Amino acid sequence: MAAGKYYLQVTAGPSYDRATHKLVNVNSPSPFFISQPHADINLSVKIRGYRGLPEGSPSTSPYFSHPNHLNDQYSISFALLPKTPIRGDQLVFGNDFDNPIRDRLPPGFNTGLKIVKWFIDPGLDGDVYSDTPYLYGPALSSLNVLRVGERADQLPVWRDKTEILEEGGDRGEAVPAEPMRRMRYFLEDEARKGWIFEEGRIYEGDFFNGYLDFNELTLRLPGFTLPVLNYLNGRLKTLRYVLKNRESGLVYFVVVFTLLRKDGRDGGDEGATGSESYEEVVVGVEAEKVGNMNLNDRQARDMFVPKEDDLD
Repeated sequence: MAAGKYYLQVTAGPSYDRATHKLVNVNSPSPFFISQPHADINLSVKIRGYRGLPEGSPSTSPYFSHPNHLNDQYSISFALLPKTPIRGDQLVFGNDFDNPIRDRLPPGFNTGLKIVKWFIDPGLDGDVYSDTPYLYGPALSSLNVLRVGERADQLPVWRDKTEILEEGGDRGEAVPAEPMRRMRYFLEDEARKGWIFEEGRIYEGDFFNGYLDFNELTLRLPGFTLPVLNYLNGRLKTLRYVLKNRESGLVYFVVVFTLLRKDGRDGGDEGATGSESYEEVVVGVEAEKVGNMNLNDRQARDMFVPKEDDLD
């Protein structure tokens, strides 16, 4: 299945429930704001050479012209303002799925996973063969950049988008000023247990790499190439990232990358038929045009949000 057959859509929200998600403007200078009972979040998604929804989105971001990111393909960055304390060993970031993917994993997947852990995230852990597969890494060691900010009652609109997030803290003792030292330090469970994400303090994180190419939908690692498109979960092709409390299950935010077929069929396997197509999503996203089609709000929502049995 060629990547050129698809449009990419990025949505996000405060929970796994796709009905709570909205479209993310990829490469936008404005953050995507999420508010929920346990935290407020400003979220930003950047993809090099982006070709997807909404139509007319910037194809890139000044972020990728910065010397620190010349080789990176994407970024998921956020500012987190916890409303309750979070222990450092509880907060994880990574991918999970609602349904089994073991029958879709390619030969040699375990080798690829070892390479991912070696080159990208040594703290990565999970079970991809379970009925609800997951791969999580501790936020303290998985985020490429972590910055500890000041105490605040609310999140600022966002830092200047020409300013690249850098490691450290507005308090001198916050975290090590060098990302690799911080990441290695927090690979130790005792170090994570001794850290608290404080209520009312702003924490900024950036997760990025140059290995996952969203244009070709391929994971390229040294000596190993994986066509991600062939192995995405569900009849709709989706890849989900989540920031959550691993102990309590509490979710802070979810980002979902969904592939939509340009020919109007769903994003699932060849020959499948489904309810989600590029044309339907455009109608759902451009809500102001729905009235011209004599659709009520419920119908419009149903066109944008996939039916429950189509979700990943």
